[in-house]
Amino acid sequence: MVEAHRPGRRWHRRLRIPWLNILGIVAIVVAATAITIKNLPDEGPNQLLNVSYDPTRELYAALDQAFTAQYRTQTGANLDIKQSHGGSGRQARSVIDGSQRAEVVSLALISDIDMLRKRGLIAPNWQTRLPNNSVPYTSTIVFLVRKGNPKAIHDWPDLTKGDVSIVTPNPRTSGNGQLSVLAAWGSVTTRGGSPEQAADYVRALQQHVAVADAGARGAGISFSVQRIGDVQLTWENEALREVAANPDELEIVYPPVSIRAEPAVAWVDANVTDPKVAAHAKAYLNYLFTDAAQELMARNGYRPFQPQILAKYAGRLPNLGLFPITAIANDWADAREKFFGDNGIYDTITAPPIAAAPAT
Repeated sequence: MVEAHRPGRRWHRRLRIPWLNILGIVAIVVAATAITIKNLPDEGPNQLLNVSYDPTRELYAALDQAFTAQYRTQTGANLDIKQSHGGSGRQARSVIDGSQRAEVVSLALISDIDMLRKRGLIAPNWQTRLPNNSVPYTSTIVFLVRKGNPKAIHDWPDLTKGDVSIVTPNPRTSGNGQLSVLAAWGSVTTRGGSPEQAADYVRALQQHVAVADAGARGAGISFSVQRIGDVQLTWENEALREVAANPDELEIVYPPVSIRAEPAVAWVDANVTDPKVAAHAKAYLNYLFTDAAQELMARNGYRPFQPQILAKYAGRLPNLGLFPITAIANDWADAREKFFGDNGIYDTITAPPIAAAPAT
């Protein structure tokens, strides 16, 4: 008897070959995907937090964009750099108390970073680990006035005349605020005045302060947006930025003498124990000393430490008579203790007068 035809079995047999082909294709795709993933840039711990001082937002936005593009080309790593900005002293304290876990700090004063060193967060030799003692650029304190300079403010003594109203950040929270006090003091002593005369001048200056914001950017808003005060004591880069935004309303006055500010940078050793994160942080900070980064600093109103690049921007960043911190203290750490430590010069100057005892 002839066996009956079984279409089902033949249909099943025909499907085996296509299914085998599909499985083979899937295996090839999986293998290719594995190879592709293996060759993708490493997406591990590639994020850094740079805790910086108040007015550096625009600067680091430009630096971060340039560096991360270059770093990806060189290493294949997609690095994400986060920024935090505020008064320099307050920013330093936030790293110390752990409220901000910074891998990198870029603060207004060497003494601010040295606070972290004293707490064991940064190595004792931190200044020797990068070029130029870890100072990628310098700056200074200038006067920002209303267009036409109606109060005729040209030098430090002009700030304490008549009803001149001053806007400057609080020295308790701001590097700008501390530098304004140090520059004012040095404007007297570096021109032959005594410490007693300097103290009298800074005391008079404080009596003309109308607003003492927490940081430089807040002071800029008070002066240029809210139109408080006749003069703002501010970073040179902030003055340049504010004039660019308000060319018909503001202008810069460079006093005959001011202080050479030295903002510094460091990686925070306690927060970069992962070798990969440490490598990212070190590469980032070393980039700040390259020609490309120095050019960006000059364009943003900061004085690059490389003299040949600074000379290219002489029209924007004129040659000034700036005194070093050693003209008024042993170093930045000594200046902090001498002027802003407990019962220091600033405390003494700003303390309310002691009322006389009533007559008996």
